[in-house]
Amino acid sequence: MYEKKLVSVGTLKKGDTIIIDGAPCKITDTATSRPGKHGHAKVNMMAVGILDDKKRQLVMPGHDKVEAPIIEKKNAQVLSVSGNKASVMDTDSFETFEMEIPEELKAEVKEGSEVLYWVIMGTNVMKQVKQ
Repeated sequence: MYEKKLVSVGTLKKGDTIIIDGAPCKITDTATSRPGKHGHAKVNMMAVGILDDKKRQLVMPGHDKVEAPIIEKKNAQVLSVSGNKASVMDTDSFETFEMEIPEELKAEVKEGSEVLYWVIMGTNVMKQVKQ
């Protein structure tokens, strides 16, 4: 099971990560409505999936809690590149595995270069090439 924590909806802001429909998402916009006569303030959040780039919306009372993924940031060395996949080795655990190269990093990822990757809900995502 992947690591996650509970956070209050009212404390979330743009740029935070939450889990909507089982997918980790980065919040792109939040709006809070005024409390009604009998109700609570509602929070309307727009978010984009980190793994699939899909837009998602979440509306819920501000005092409710939502799950937020715990993101681990790790370093790896690129062993080989074939097409849009790179075979990498974690610099701490020396574990080797394959991961997809994002479009914006294709020109920079080469054999022997070091990359920063995130572990989100059991999925490895390449984020940056270190110079």
